[in-house]
Amino acid sequence: MADFLFKTEPSEYSYADLAAKGEGVWDGVRNPVALRNMREMAKGDRVFVYHTGSEKAVVGIARAASVAYPDPRQPASSSLSVIDLAPVKPLKEPVSLATLKAEPEFATSPLVRQGRLSVVPLTPKQAAIIERLGGSR
Repeated sequence: MADFLFKTEPSEYSYADLAAKGEGVWDGVRNPVALRNMREMAKGDRVFVYHTGSEKAVVGIARAASVAYPDPRQPASSSLSVIDLAPVKPLKEPVSLATLKAEPEFATSPLVRQGRLSVVPLTPKQAAIIERLGGSR
């Protein structure tokens, strides 16, 4: 199992929206590096959901309910992919980007170094830090 962080604008699709649906299609990823990261995911991989905008915080945990597959709303020639996610649980406390930046383990993370990247792989240590800080156990 691997860990990833997915960014979303909460006014467009929040963790609460995902939890209310029970499962959702994660789409809108356009960056080639983010798409590659998403395509490397396996069913069951853990996903930390990060709200962008004014929140800038990890707010919940989900699981990949599928592997990435071609976006059915795009032409067959498109290179865009989507993935199905299922909510696991919200974090007890949001974990802010400022808090993560203060953690030495995140110094080389694409979360910090490539701020606009919407799908970011996490190391096991980084995932454990988010869980600890978010009060998830």
